[in-house]
Amino acid sequence: QVCAQLCRRPCYCPWVPPRCPRGSPLVLDGCGCCKICARRLGEPCDFLHVCDQSQGLVCDYSSASAGTGATCNFEDDEEGCEVNGRVYRDGEVFQPSCKIQCQCLDGGFNCIPLCQEDVRLPTPDCPYPRRVEIPGKCCPEWICEAQDQHLLRDASSAVSPRLRYPCQEWGTEWSACSATCGLGFATRVSNQNRFCRLETQRRLCMARPCPALPAAFPAVS
Repeated sequence: QVCAQLCRRPCYCPWVPPRCPRGSPLVLDGCGCCKICARRLGEPCDFLHVCDQSQGLVCDYSSASAGTGATCNFEDDEEGCEVNGRVYRDGEVFQPSCKIQCQCLDGGFNCIPLCQEDVRLPTPDCPYPRRVEIPGKCCPEWICEAQDQHLLRDASSAVSPRLRYPCQEWGTEWSACSATCGLGFATRVSNQNRFCRLETQRRLCMARPCPALPAAFPAVS
């Protein structure tokens, strides 16, 4: 009876299919007539506006009795997270890029860097350090300009013998995270590098995930 009320035959569809946001594929509506954008995790749904089944989503009517309407959710009610239009299951580990690795946890996600986040300070043998992308490598590396390389070669004979051997490690404790929630940076000063130079190092940190903002969805037609 519901199908007979909502579905019209023959089908009358727009000439141009709708343009869908990233991560929302074109699918047939609940009547099997017109192509529409599949609804994503947490978006409103009904008989006509179907959820993205390729992501394991179904239209959850459990909250409809409270007057909030049905929303797309995982079939087994397992929490997940959506990143760049793709839905990951709770506990799933993924890499948005080769420089970072993340894990979906309780509807949010935590990430750790895979590249060293150190900061190289200018030194007499390298007054103008520069971090560059190396072809074929994911993580950038520090280099000195060509003119600095000449200074380094000219001074190589005068380098103190102590620099040829590991020095006694020294460093400060990591600072508090720069952000109270979400990703931030922690810094320290350390000589733990192959040249035994004091340098400021930094790394990503997360005190706690930021609370999710309430999403605004368009009214279901």
